[in-house]
Amino acid sequence: MVLLLYKWFFLLFMVDLAPGSTDTIHIKEVHNHPLYISVTEISHNPSDKILEISCKIFTDDFETALLKSSGIKIDLFNPKDKQAADKQIAAYIKKHLVIKLDNKLVILEYVGFERESEAIWSYLQVSDASAPKKIDINNDLLHESFNQQINLMHVSVGKNRKSVKLDYPDFNTTFQF
Repeated sequence: MVLLLYKWFFLLFMVDLAPGSTDTIHIKEVHNHPLYISVTEISHNPSDKILEISCKIFTDDFETALLKSSGIKIDLFNPKDKQAADKQIAAYIKKHLVIKLDNKLVILEYVGFERESEAIWSYLQVSDASAPKKIDINNDLLHESFNQQINLMHVSVGKNRKSVKLDYPDFNTTFQF
């Protein structure tokens, strides 16, 4: 939340009042911003035996990464073809977020995505997942696009919640429960 506010404050300072006016504003076009971040939430649902995964990525950054990886421009706020957008997002995340539960590579099942203000939430899951004792994660989301990328991860198993911050070029971590 703090990081989202930081991005908003940055945009706020990029606003100019129109010359000679006190009530009209013009927003300067901003292509680069000082913060490149994603947040990945991973939670084990014991009653359904599902590992629930959600990735929050700023829309402009995600669109840049998707274009770079696939060569196809996509508008995530208003996709012309939702099915094609889903396919592109699923392929990208499955390539850049790799998870092992207790030393076994798992297959991520893409569930969908939704827009939230300036970001996209992508949802995935791992079915038939017993509570893991160890989770190994390779997360290089947006690394091909931004060498200032920060990937935050929060993992919950049972009543334990652990977090880690991966600064580019770091991309792998292990959680023990």
